[in-house]
Amino acid sequence: MTKADIVAEITKQTGIEKAVVSEVTEAFMENVKDAMVGGDEVFLRGFGSFIIKRRAEKTARNISKNTTIIIPAHNIPAFEPAKTFMAAVKDSE
Repeated sequence: MTKADIVAEITKQTGIEKAVVSEVTEAFMENVKDAMVGGDEVFLRGFGSFIIKRRAEKTARNISKNTTIIIPAHNIPAFEPAKTFMAAVKDSE
């Protein structure tokens, strides 16, 4: 499902104009991104959490040049679904 599909589905369910739904969807995603860039996590009860995971520094190899490189510690965004969300997906099989 794409963002356009989500906007179309919300428009169909609520009767709100597609442009308004699209603008609200964009604003939601922008707010989540800004919060995570700022170091905050986003918790949506019953849906899940957008969390920041810390990756430790590690040593890797560049096989083509036969050299060792250090990959510095860094943060990555992740999504952790709520228990009810997980249960609904598991039961849908």
